[in-house]
Amino acid sequence: MAFIVKTNQLTKVYEGNEVVSSVNIHVKKGEIYGFLGPNGAGKTTVMKMLTNLAKPTNGDIEIFGEKLTNHSYEVLKRMGTIIEYPIFYEKLTAHENLELHCEYMGYYNKNEIGHVLDLVKLINVEGKKVRDFSLGMKQRLGIARAILTKPELLILDEPINGLDPVGIRELRQLFKMLSKEYGITIIVSSHILAEIEQIADTIGVINNGKLIAEVSMEQISHNQADFIELIVSDGKKAAFLLDSQLKIANFKCIDEHCIRIYDTSISQKVISKTLIEHDIEIEEITRKTSSLEDYFMKLINGGKVHA
Repeated sequence: MAFIVKTNQLTKVYEGNEVVSSVNIHVKKGEIYGFLGPNGAGKTTVMKMLTNLAKPTNGDIEIFGEKLTNHSYEVLKRMGTIIEYPIFYEKLTAHENLELHCEYMGYYNKNEIGHVLDLVKLINVEGKKVRDFSLGMKQRLGIARAILTKPELLILDEPINGLDPVGIRELRQLFKMLSKEYGITIIVSSHILAEIEQIADTIGVINNGKLIAEVSMEQISHNQADFIELIVSDGKKAAFLLDSQLKIANFKCIDEHCIRIYDTSISQKVISKTLIEHDIEIEEITRKTSSLEDYFMKLINGGKVHA
């Protein structure tokens, strides 16, 4: 099987508005697939269609090599999901909620409940009702429920919402472990691009309902450009000097104070010396590497990216 998940011209129309347009995604077995896009881009709608919570208007979905239909019960049993905000029985404890999940999933190894609660670091909550959980605790419980039945595929919509930096780091490590050690395939959406950059093997970028890129992080890393970022008092004058005095053509004025120089053959020392000699105050000059955020923003803003 080439792909665990594959869509063909996946389209969804709500009230005459095409919110997902001919999307073709390809998710390999065992990889972490980062699904990126601005709010309202169509990420959640695609994830709802992958989990049978919404029906496509056109196109089709293949999961585990089978076309997804209204009767794909066995396929859905092999999946764990968090779509939007996880819902629980608020008057029950975390353990009781997971026991119920085992019942309706037909999964009878209830000894696994304690293990998954430990994995998501949801500890010392034995007698606590879910209604008294913080948002971050509910997110952890949602992930515990999603992985409880040992799924082959995890579909996680913004799973780190409400978590503090420590919690985000812990779940990052958990997702990597589930992928690398257990071979679980993970599709995860997030607005925190730096987190996706650290865990994803492949990213899909969706905007205005259309998939505008699907590329491996290895390809992005290979093509990441080094540049010198310059923060100065007078960007216009500095740009003039870069052009006229140093003959640098490959640079971009980000705003009135920030310039990015992509011709790195000229040293920071030479650049600094020239600007200072012409009374340009330098607040910062640093060598940087383009990030996933740079790649993402260029795509969303209509720029062409070659990866």
